Amino acid sequence: MRHFSLPKDGGLIEEKLPRGILHSHERITTEIFDDALTGSEKVGEIVIKAIQEHQKASPSRPFKLGLTTGVTPVSLYRWLASKYQEGAVSFSNVEVFSIDEYYPCSKDSAQSRNNRLHREFLDLVDIRPDNIHIPDGTVPQEKVSDYCIEFDKIARGLDLLVIGVGEGGQVGFNDAGASEKSSTRTVPLSYQSRKIQARNFNGDISVTPKSAITVGIGTIMSAKRIILMAWGEDKAGIVSRIVEKEIDPSCPASFLQKHDNISFYTDEMSASMLTRKVAPWLVGPCQWTPKLVRKAVAWLCETVGKPILKLTQKDYLENSLGELLDLYGPYDKVNIDVFNEFQHTITGWPGGKPNADDTTRPVKSVPFPKKVLIFSPHPDDDVISMGGTFIRLVHQGHDVHVAYETSGDLAVHDDVVLQHMDAASQLGFGERFDEVKYIINTKKPGEPEPKELLALKAAIRRSEARGAVRSFGLDAETNVHFLNLPFYESGGVTKLPATQTDLNIIKDLILKLRPDQIYMAGDLADPHGTHRVCTEAALEAIEQLKEEGNDWLDSTTIWLYRGAWMEWELWRVDMAVPLSPDELIEKRHAIFRHLSQKDIVPFPGDDPREFWQRAEERTQNTAKLYDNLGMAEYQAIEVFLRLK
Repeated sequence: MRHFSLPKDGGLIEEKLPRGILHSHERITTEIFDDALTGSEKVGEIVIKAIQEHQKASPSRPFKLGLTTGVTPVSLYRWLASKYQEGAVSFSNVEVFSIDEYYPCSKDSAQSRNNRLHREFLDLVDIRPDNIHIPDGTVPQEKVSDYCIEFDKIARGLDLLVIGVGEGGQVGFNDAGASEKSSTRTVPLSYQSRKIQARNFNGDISVTPKSAITVGIGTIMSAKRIILMAWGEDKAGIVSRIVEKEIDPSCPASFLQKHDNISFYTDEMSASMLTRKVAPWLVGPCQWTPKLVRKAVAWLCETVGKPILKLTQKDYLENSLGELLDLYGPYDKVNIDVFNEFQHTITGWPGGKPNADDTTRPVKSVPFPKKVLIFSPHPDDDVISMGGTFIRLVHQGHDVHVAYETSGDLAVHDDVVLQHMDAASQLGFGERFDEVKYIINTKKPGEPEPKELLALKAAIRRSEARGAVRSFGLDAETNVHFLNLPFYESGGVTKLPATQTDLNIIKDLILKLRPDQIYMAGDLADPHGTHRVCTEAALEAIEQLKEEGNDWLDSTTIWLYRGAWMEWELWRVDMAVPLSPDELIEKRHAIFRHLSQKDIVPFPGDDPREFWQRAEERTQNTAKLYDNLGMAEYQAIEVFLRLK
């Protein structure tokens, strides 16, 4: 399945730029790739080359390779395992050191770092068992300090250490405040770290370990070479902090700036807040496209605190945008051109306005009404992410269909199931309350959810989704489709790989509906997350249909929306749909129908707001950003990127 990344649109001309200039804002040299897969392959090539060079130079000594687990290295391990299968590399003379483990934790536990590293990599290659060194989470408490001292001795001086970084700048389990001279030790896990690690325990923080064994910052710094990795836009903020900001004990990975042989490998999204991406004109010459011009002008407005039409030539020249004026100036022409471009993204007719001049509108007026298909990864992403546009499409008379790609069953808490069962029992429609309660009480923490329980949770999410769309007039019997893609149904947080079976389900629906517009999630946070997998599956299905001769898809417009916590940068936006105060309330009421997701914080992280609050504040902030550029002032705006 092809890997999805946002199309590039101008930017820094890097080909002939001296590396000193290219990396001039970076304290750790950073290499940026289109996506996690491409970046992982490059890191894999470095690992193989280092092993092979070591074998030639020092065949009598094993190559010491440091690794870690988590989402970040998954693509790397798959690639390395495939290269071993092809005969391109042997790990028979490699010693592997894992840098952390939960404590206490059985080696056989499904969540054990030991277990995961074996499952994802070590069991797939020819490494010798006695060359595997993973912190032992079963060491008795009275012996663990001595054990850590001994482990630290053998873990120092690694030939190569390849590690990911956490959302807070953690390396291993070295959390905020860790000393740069720290060695292997047991550490308490902060509440925030446990919230993140709870993903590996079906989201249940109560069974997530409270401590861990980790190699220290000092031990990490003793490695001869270090490669850091980060993929996905949820790492963008911390990548910028590690790479370009000063060393800060609250961001442990920043200590690694002091290492003299370190590099950072990122994808476009995790690197999106670095200077050479945010403001490439500050680094060197640029390839100026219309969207890069928009980006520069929007950045300049924010930098000097002015709307577009008040920008002066001095503003451009004093902020390194003289090249832009040389190509497209004078400055007042640039101002007017960019103002009009932003203005033309705004439309109250996301399906096209009938019998109207659509020359400067983002959506064609014909055909009208349109057949519209909205893909929603979970049973609430549709109303959370683009609820106002969804409602407007329905109210304006289009034939709108929504396809819920996964069941979303894992996001339903057990007590919600019991409440629904109790209501059914009280109404005389069932006497299975005690049976379901027994299933819940006998669940084993961290293991896949029982199928009977998942079926009930999926039914709850389906009923909520149907109720949400009924609230604004969509026919829940004919225009709502539950795809239940098989890749999601693993029973746990780690999903199965998407296969042709998933694609065929999507293809069948597209062929049945033959939509004029398709909306889908454009979230790129987790390279293996549900939103990304759903989007890549839908795009692959469309490509396969085109290859099979369905030329009508060439006229189908694909719009990408964002999730509840992030929004498209304004310069990327191709369509902006303003919402009135009443429409914002109608959207909120649709979100409220998802009762199982109400009054909890279902998305991991530090944001305490509920989904409806995030969604409203996000769209209201977007309206303010348009207002700051000098556009009309709206209550809220939902924005979309057109995928060409």
